[in-house]
Amino acid sequence: MTTNETHGKAGTAAGTVLAAATGATGLVAGVWFAYVCSVMPALARSDDLVFVEVMRNINDVIQNPVFFTAFFGALILTAVSAWQLRRTRARGPVLAALVLSLAVFVVTSAASVPLNDALAAAGDPTTARADFEAPWVAWNLVRAVLTVAGLGCLLGAMRRR
Repeated sequence: MTTNETHGKAGTAAGTVLAAATGATGLVAGVWFAYVCSVMPALARSDDLVFVEVMRNINDVIQNPVFFTAFFGALILTAVSAWQLRRTRARGPVLAALVLSLAVFVVTSAASVPLNDALAAAGDPTTARADFEAPWVAWNLVRAVLTVAGLGCLLGAMRRR
């Protein structure tokens, strides 16, 4: 163990950032998990018009400072933590968490957001749903698995500290 891991302001700051990254990642994992186990199965029971209307509403309201703080905070705080802990035993799991967090950002940017945008612009609810539901559910599951794995890595890093 290095001195930074156990003593001093630098060690305390690194621990605080790691804890904040872990908390933010946990919050984001919870959002994706909620969609996997409740939101999307419930909406699957709805007719096309209700499904499309609710998803459009969700996609509008989720764009808020509270969600963005957790979503972007998870990535940024994990990156800062990776830098702070680069010479410690926690380096490996924090770097793994950073890679996973980056993967979640890429999946969100390259798959989920374009699907959301297409749903917002679509006309016919039946066609819109058919084009949206299955790929969005699949990519959200990918985000959930990646984020939970990243959370596990961050928890492992906390344990190593």
